[in-house]
Amino acid sequence: ERELRRTRPHVLWIGLGAPKQELLMAELAERVDVPVMVGVGAAFDYLAGTKPAAPAVLRHIGLEWLFRLAVEPGRLWRRYLVTNSMFLWLILREWVTRQPHDGNDAGRRR
Repeated sequence: ERELRRTRPHVLWIGLGAPKQELLMAELAERVDVPVMVGVGAAFDYLAGTKPAAPAVLRHIGLEWLFRLAVEPGRLWRRYLVTNSMFLWLILREWVTRQPHDGNDAGRRR
């Protein structure tokens, strides 16, 4: 924290993974003047070669998450299978229950 105050960076990259990095960013936002904080998850681990990256074919077809789940099931199963499923359910529910909209709000009564 002292180093952040001293150097006053314009951008701070934080690679702790969710939700740790988001909690840290919220805490730091109240105490240091850093205009932009970016949570990059495991990006530093992949760049450093400390975690295996998904094969290109899986990345290109949108299944990198499945590779990550296979490599770290104990850490990621809840995030990918429970939390993401809940998110998809909420999106589907919103999509099904939304009102049709013709794009013309001018004639609509409130």
